[in-house]
Amino acid sequence: MTPAARLATATDLLAEVMDTPRPADAVTSAFFRARRYIGAKDRGEIASLVYGVMRHWARLHWWLERVNHMPDPRALVIADCILAGGRTADAVAGLFNGAKFAPAPLSDRERKLIRALDTRTLNHPDQPEAVQAEVPEWAEASMRATFGDRFLAEASGMLGEAPLDLRVNPVKGTREDAIKALADAGIKATPTDLSPVGLRLAGRAPVMALDAYKSGMIEIQDEGSQLVAFMADAQPGMQVVDFCAGAGGKTLAIAAMMENKGRVVATDVLEGRLTRAKERFRRAGLHNIETRAIKTERDPWVKRHKGKFDRVVVDAPCSGTGTWRRNPDSRWRPLGPGLVELLPLQASILDSAARLVRPGGRVVYATCSVLREENEGQVEAFLASHPDFALVPVPSAWPAAWGKPPVGTDMLRLTPLRHDTDGFFAAVLERRADAPVAEAGADEGEVVVPEGGPATAQPPA
Repeated sequence: MTPAARLATATDLLAEVMDTPRPADAVTSAFFRARRYIGAKDRGEIASLVYGVMRHWARLHWWLERVNHMPDPRALVIADCILAGGRTADAVAGLFNGAKFAPAPLSDRERKLIRALDTRTLNHPDQPEAVQAEVPEWAEASMRATFGDRFLAEASGMLGEAPLDLRVNPVKGTREDAIKALADAGIKATPTDLSPVGLRLAGRAPVMALDAYKSGMIEIQDEGSQLVAFMADAQPGMQVVDFCAGAGGKTLAIAAMMENKGRVVATDVLEGRLTRAKERFRRAGLHNIETRAIKTERDPWVKRHKGKFDRVVVDAPCSGTGTWRRNPDSRWRPLGPGLVELLPLQASILDSAARLVRPGGRVVYATCSVLREENEGQVEAFLASHPDFALVPVPSAWPAAWGKPPVGTDMLRLTPLRHDTDGFFAAVLERRADAPVAEAGADEGEVVVPEGGPATAQPPA
């Protein structure tokens, strides 16, 4: 495809993303499935153009408002070409020429736009900090309360692209085995700094087409997500629940730590996710996992199994603010519940899941959020109302066999700026060994887990 044809296709894709109430990655996948004639290289270029617009969303809108132009898909692509892409006004006009497969010629209003933006750059000293750092209004106050005077630096650390990390499955091979297998496929991988079984790729690669992936030796998983799974310190022979298992990434890591011994129960309210996860479990050669669909966090299955498990991992539904590098559209697309709905839901899930853990056992509460009220705030509230639990500091919770703990704090908090991982939080809560297991009673205040997943935000059309 010509550069002009890619711009035209990117504009069409951006319009679909803006008009479709689904995550951008799902819309993008469907868009390309319907256009199989577009080659892999062109798909990558087109997706990069669209994701670039989403990464620059607030700043592009700031500029378009400044020059009094509506932020429609064409205007956003045009502005991004100049402000982020460094193209001149004349170069942009040459691409929007109406030739075959090229975008339609610029209107008089669009010609005025490119002249107003010519030689400008994406950043401007008059932009508010939230605009500079691409922080949406719904998250700004919480992020400022969380980071204080580090707000701009931490938020700016989420502007780039996330790296591509892999987790080596110790049931199928060592990290050295995986590095060699990837090298044989022409892909360079280096050990991650914090995860003892993590690899980071130098660039993008078709990982799922590789034999190392198909055989289950490697899985795609952010280094931060790996660390959260390891916080469970799940040992061979234990009984473990992954309470909000989703697609099963942490389930896989936990089951592998247990060397295929013991029992891992993956539960979720979305049965389809568990069904899809089963193929991942089979590919990894892990046979100590079973799945259990539940209707709500207070499903009768929870009451029947109270006090039965050594470890319970609660990767709670959250705002997803820690994944903004990976999902830039989630800043702007409200596809699920907001913070007001999420906070009581998280508290209810943690309260109910904690019933599953035996005296002396542990609960790991985790989110992919950087906001304090979803993280430390929830843990503090839980401990205040559950005197039979105590916080286990990260150095004490970290598996001794896995080397130095990633942080020396009481709770695990990872951010893109400081750790170059997705933003993750985890806290380990241990039940007193002499704590009684309460008898089953009526469950009050049930909160149904919504199917929308993490709260995300939608760009205005």
